[in-house]
Amino acid sequence: MTATEAPTRVLPGPSRELFLPLLLAGIAFVILFRHPAALLARDWWTNPEAGHGLLLTPVAFWLAWKKGLVESRPRVALGILFLVGAVLLRAGSELAAELFTMRFSMIVALIGLILYYRGLQQVIAWWLPLLLLTLAIPLPELITSTLALPLQFRASRLGAALLEWRNIPVRLTGNIIDIPGHRLFVTEACSGLRSLTALLSIAFLMGGLWLHSAWSRALLVFLAIPIAIVINGVRVFLTGFLVYFVDPKMGEGFMHLTEGWLLFLVSLILIGAVAALLAWLTRRKAPPAPGEQFDAG
Repeated sequence: MTATEAPTRVLPGPSRELFLPLLLAGIAFVILFRHPAALLARDWWTNPEAGHGLLLTPVAFWLAWKKGLVESRPRVALGILFLVGAVLLRAGSELAAELFTMRFSMIVALIGLILYYRGLQQVIAWWLPLLLLTLAIPLPELITSTLALPLQFRASRLGAALLEWRNIPVRLTGNIIDIPGHRLFVTEACSGLRSLTALLSIAFLMGGLWLHSAWSRALLVFLAIPIAIVINGVRVFLTGFLVYFVDPKMGEGFMHLTEGWLLFLVSLILIGAVAALLAWLTRRKAPPAPGEQFDAG
């Protein structure tokens, strides 16, 4: 908690009278959403595009626990409305076999339970954990496939331009980069979509924890996009450079994977530096309004 923030009033947990209804609600939640939750956990573990959920989910619950309960009046009618909507969303997505909507219905049901037992102020107090849980849900395949191809072409163009800048003969055809003696394919896995998704999630987290104004948070998330795109283009360039001057094996296997992780760390450092700069600028401009910044402590 910063010196300029108003203290958050933390209330005691649920009374004994509410224990049984809470237990029954929890059991109903597990029964209704155990299947999409199991599929989501499987994707977190097996799908590299969704692996950021393994980080975001425990962080979200930790932030909610650190924030605690705030003074709020239960909104029973609104909570029931959200719960009914979640059940309908769950049923409709099951019929349509649409995983994203099915998983998102869990977030809607969770918000409904919070509204029913704790009220709107509690939902507002937990906005960052709820947002992180939403970001932990992988995007639909239709969206990822639509985004991947333009990102592949952009990374290919940027990588080819950097190779030409280093006086390496290049012929670019779509997502295929031809250099003397070698051909590089910028595949969907190298499109940068994975790092972009993870970097956007981290930008939301940093913005919620470190920044206290809406414009600075929005700017941080917006800047995460070009940072991820440029870093991925640099990765394509480095792959071609090392393949051409060092060893063709540098473009595959362990070395290629290590190169990707190192450059992702660079992007994390850059987004962290941008967040620190924005926090410094907003502190110079004006002190944070009481209770505006998410308090993780």
